[in-house]
Amino acid sequence: MKVSTRGEYGVRAMVALAHHYGSKPVALTVIARDSNVPAPYLEQLIAPLRRAGLVESKRGAQGGYVLSRAPGDIVVGEIYRVMEGPVAPMDCVSEDESEQTCPLIPNCETRPVWVRVRDSIAGALDSITLADLVREDKAQPQSEKPTAQPQVVA
Repeated sequence: MKVSTRGEYGVRAMVALAHHYGSKPVALTVIARDSNVPAPYLEQLIAPLRRAGLVESKRGAQGGYVLSRAPGDIVVGEIYRVMEGPVAPMDCVSEDESEQTCPLIPNCETRPVWVRVRDSIAGALDSITLADLVREDKAQPQSEKPTAQPQVVA
């Protein structure tokens, strides 16, 4: 299973918003800068996060985006599932049972391996909050933080 750019950037954008939690709404350009996500792509990612109830938009001159809940109340798994869909290292063990269509499921001797892989991934994603990531970022020495700037498409 590989996490797409959509999933990675979605989590990074939410971490950027978590850093601003409790302050005024954050402009999309600031989120893009802070998360190192190109603004045009970030626009596409914010909409599903808003529809899922993870972020709220505020209109007006001082408008922007805010987390809908405290960073400690949002787990990475929620963001991942909005961006990527259900955890599914194999179709036969997707968290969405309607996707489990393999005819071999009832007698498959290897399926228990994939169930454990799915459960391990889901457990890891669901055990880490945005607050955990913000704390880890603050604890990381500045010299170890990435410095690449996003490419802006004009």
